[in-house]
Amino acid sequence: MTNNIKTLGELKVSGYQSKTIKDELRDNLIKRLKSGEKSFKGIIGYDETVIPDLYTSILSRHNILLLGLRGQAKTRIARQLIDLLDEWIPYIEGAELYDDPLNPISWFARNQIKELGNDTPIAWLHRTERYTEKLATPDVTVADLIGDVDPIKAAALKLPYSDERVIHYGLIPRTHRQIFVINELPDLQARIQVSLFNILQEKDIQIRGFKLRLPLDIQFVFTANPEDYTNRGSIVTPLKDRIESQILTHYPKTTEVSKLITHQEARLSESQQNQIEVPELAKDLIEQIAFEARNSEYVDKKSGVSARLTITAFENLLSTAERRLLINNESKTTVRLTDFIGVIPAITGKIELVYEGEQEGPAKVTHILIGKAIKALTSQYLPDPEKAKKSKTNNQYSDIIDWFGKGNNLTLGDGLSNKAYAGALKIVPGLEELINGLYPKESESHRLLLMELALHALSEYSLLSKHYLTNGFEFKDMFSSLFNASIDDEEDDERGYRRDDQY
Repeated sequence: MTNNIKTLGELKVSGYQSKTIKDELRDNLIKRLKSGEKSFKGIIGYDETVIPDLYTSILSRHNILLLGLRGQAKTRIARQLIDLLDEWIPYIEGAELYDDPLNPISWFARNQIKELGNDTPIAWLHRTERYTEKLATPDVTVADLIGDVDPIKAAALKLPYSDERVIHYGLIPRTHRQIFVINELPDLQARIQVSLFNILQEKDIQIRGFKLRLPLDIQFVFTANPEDYTNRGSIVTPLKDRIESQILTHYPKTTEVSKLITHQEARLSESQQNQIEVPELAKDLIEQIAFEARNSEYVDKKSGVSARLTITAFENLLSTAERRLLINNESKTTVRLTDFIGVIPAITGKIELVYEGEQEGPAKVTHILIGKAIKALTSQYLPDPEKAKKSKTNNQYSDIIDWFGKGNNLTLGDGLSNKAYAGALKIVPGLEELINGLYPKESESHRLLLMELALHALSEYSLLSKHYLTNGFEFKDMFSSLFNASIDDEEDDERGYRRDDQY
């Protein structure tokens, strides 16, 4: 339908037919499904679960409740619904409810048509303007959502309060023929939720004692965290009953899917992308941290671990490597495991700890999560240290462990230049030989990262002792560390690390 039509008469001649917003969404979805065009682009990991449920709900003309933990793309899904709307729709110019010219519902629109007939002026509304979003907070009122009587308007127009013209409409009536989203629905007070009953079912609104039949045409989308029902509030049962489709969202089921999300969402500068190499091992480790957090005894599973954790952690990882590159005046570098010290601020603010986690402290829990992630990935890249530990004849790590057993130690700081970093790792006998034998075709930068991984892996399997410094790690013999605990352990632990204790 062209948006050049300017009057009601021209609109009628054009053959325009009114359509409810739910029919509009349904018809456009049908066209896309038939053509094979994908909807909800950029929503990764939901192709077999959430997206089919969304299609079903739209085809059924349902209002939708997206139920899931934080960071599961609920709001992004809701915002993409506008792509299924017609590009332009006509409305009576000047009507605050964007009335359909062929089905006016407000007094203003009806009166305009009554007075002007086919000369009634028509305006056009683009689909990008047909979306309203409201965050549910305890201070939201019925007047905010539904509306209220405006005494000043009543006095100015000399109208009784029973006349609909004295109403100041709230957000919901103003989203007539639009998509209206309420985020975090359980945070809405129960009495406010009750005010939505009639709008969802009977299509009327009630303001201060008088009932106004107002057949609003709205696609409602609600989002909620399932655990909010006990933490902050709940969705009242009659309201849930009126929301026809409830769709459960979820976190990525595999690290591969999680990596795709992180890569899509991470905000990286051109210089970071060109100057910093990120091996798959580092990418896998970032994602594995989130998976470990979701299963950790220290992290509150009811709160969830947002996908934003991996995105911001990845950004911090590259920024840590970039800082090192700039300090050493180098042109290129590769991400290291020591750079993961920089992801700690991105993790501590994204996890809710249970009592045991609070006792340990967020920084220490983060170190534990990184350690568990390293341990989980070790078998994919290196020989199993557990099996090597039990073997008396085929321990591929024996030269490395023996060197540390002679009283040697290795410190890897996060500010080492590329040359200093390589030199430090190559000091350890057997370490370079181990990785070269396993990965003869890998680049040197990748082999250095794998050499560092071997040290971290040995510490996670209690074959070496790893100590956390303010700017890196120190590796020592496991047994000597047990008998040489620093008297400063408690002070260091308060700062989120220890020099002479292993996590």
